Amino acid sequence: MVLPLLLTANSAAADTGGNLTVRFTGLRSAKGMIRACLTQEQRFFLTCDKDPNAIRANVAAGPDARVRFHGVVSGDYALAVMHDENGNGRLDVMMGIPREGVGFSRNPAFHFGPPKFSAARFTIGAGDAAQEVRIKYFL
Repeated sequence: MVLPLLLTANSAAADTGGNLTVRFTGLRSAKGMIRACLTQEQRFFLTCDKDPNAIRANVAAGPDARVRFHGVVSGDYALAVMHDENGNGRLDVMMGIPREGVGFSRNPAFHFGPPKFSAARFTIGAGDAAQEVRIKYFL
């Protein structure tokens, strides 16, 4: 029996806000970690780790992996996700192509590069919100 993995991430900005639950689909293995980063800043969307206000969460990969962000300040956000299969803390690439899985909120299409912030943008209000992120692999 596989139990769902649930990780809770808290926003330091506020304790009253919306809650976001993210479910991941399309994982090719249960190896490593899923690393998720939630940002409101278009300039930090793909380099979310450089955003001092981003909300980050890591959870062990698996068929029922989920992340729950509590108390997220209302507003527009985009979520970038990677399946760090080897657990080295970074996205491995070969000739600019990800060797590990990636995904984004709203599951935008990939056209000769990663999607833009506007394609992944969604709104979190005072209530509960949910996103299902399909992880895609290119190699």
